[in-house]
Amino acid sequence: MSGCSPTIPDVLLIMVDDLNDWIGCMGGHPQAKTPNIDRLAARGVTFMNAHCQAPICGPSRASLMTGLLPSTTGIYGQISDRKLRGASDAVEGVPFLPEALGHFSMGVGKLFHNHAPEGVFDESGGRESGFGPKPPERLKWDRQKTSTDWGPFPERDEEMPDFRTADWAVERLEGERREGSPFFLAVGFLRPHVPWHVPKKWFDLYPPDELETPPYLPGDQDDVPEVSRRLHEVPMMPTTDWAKESGEWRNIVQAYLACVSFVDHQVGRVLNALDASEFSDNTIVVLCGDHGYHIGEKNRFAKHSVWEEATRTPLILAGPGIQEGRKCSKPVGLIDLYPTVLDLCGETPQPSNEGHSLKPLLEDPDAEWDRVAITTYGRNNHAVRSEHFRYIRYEDGSEELYDHREDDAEWKNLADDPGSAALKQELASRLPAQNAPWSPSSIYDYNDYLEEHRERNL
Repeated sequence: MSGCSPTIPDVLLIMVDDLNDWIGCMGGHPQAKTPNIDRLAARGVTFMNAHCQAPICGPSRASLMTGLLPSTTGIYGQISDRKLRGASDAVEGVPFLPEALGHFSMGVGKLFHNHAPEGVFDESGGRESGFGPKPPERLKWDRQKTSTDWGPFPERDEEMPDFRTADWAVERLEGERREGSPFFLAVGFLRPHVPWHVPKKWFDLYPPDELETPPYLPGDQDDVPEVSRRLHEVPMMPTTDWAKESGEWRNIVQAYLACVSFVDHQVGRVLNALDASEFSDNTIVVLCGDHGYHIGEKNRFAKHSVWEEATRTPLILAGPGIQEGRKCSKPVGLIDLYPTVLDLCGETPQPSNEGHSLKPLLEDPDAEWDRVAITTYGRNNHAVRSEHFRYIRYEDGSEELYDHREDDAEWKNLADDPGSAALKQELASRLPAQNAPWSPSSIYDYNDYLEEHRERNL
């Protein structure tokens, strides 16, 4: 194990797959039980308005690790780790975050789309393939092109890959200091990625009959453009109408919350090891998801959208020099992590970074912040999130606009309101200037519509 001098902090990055705002400190679901993530939030700053740069795993993680927007790299879809270095000219020669930091780097679990390109980490624990374990037969949902399913399985936490990922991280934190060498330890957990299977004891925390379901408005999408409806189709996933008719909605809510509580426990094991170590007082801890997830909002159970539930994800930072127990409402992105970590560690900024250091907000969460968060889903489909508004513009010029001061559920599209013209113009000025062609290394296998448009726009 490595350590650092008091002036250079160590860094612990914890990434949680498909985690939306259903954690206690964010209040996304009032019944969520996440004591370990909540205690980390109590020690740092929770960004309540943090968003991914792409609402699917591969391009979101590629953006975080390269510090580049999808619209710059052309990485709009899933991409294998081995193809990431040569994905486009924009990526060529750009160091990934663990490389730019200069610390002794260690990684385990899902960090990039799979684990990591070869040679990124000085010490790698790898990642177990897939998202198992899975029962011999599907329990609830058997559509192709998705691992979506839900219900208790297996019997013990020790059978879950995330348990073993936590084990590996704990072993490194319990190791001896390597004098003069600060460490960067990245830990990637799989749950609550589908299938929503964890041992029964986690399901028992959430009796279905007592659970609240999220807001849902039938016909919500009647006022969005046709391109939006087509872009957001996920025919392999359940719809909320189906879940209501079949009586499965509360069961899905239960399963997702059970997975969140399970992974919160694994996060807690890692945090406990850090707290018991000699590194505890000089370590920057970052916890984030890679995007959000709809659990019934807008008639869908999926990521794959530029609406709030799919783009918003937890982002918590704690450690030396960071305010404790604070929440920040300013719009930020996961792309901001790269320059932030460099800044907090006193490293030279990376010129290619398109994000911005969050250090001013970590010192004062109410500081002035003239930034927006950009999420891109396929080529030239963008959402701009400011502190109070979400503006969406699609490849054909169609628009959506939502006022979060009055409409957190994004039910009322204001784009055609004449009084919104100036606001739309201002938010549109924040759209990416570049819309790079699809990288040949980046594929999309969820939606036939996007595949059709990818071919057209190459």
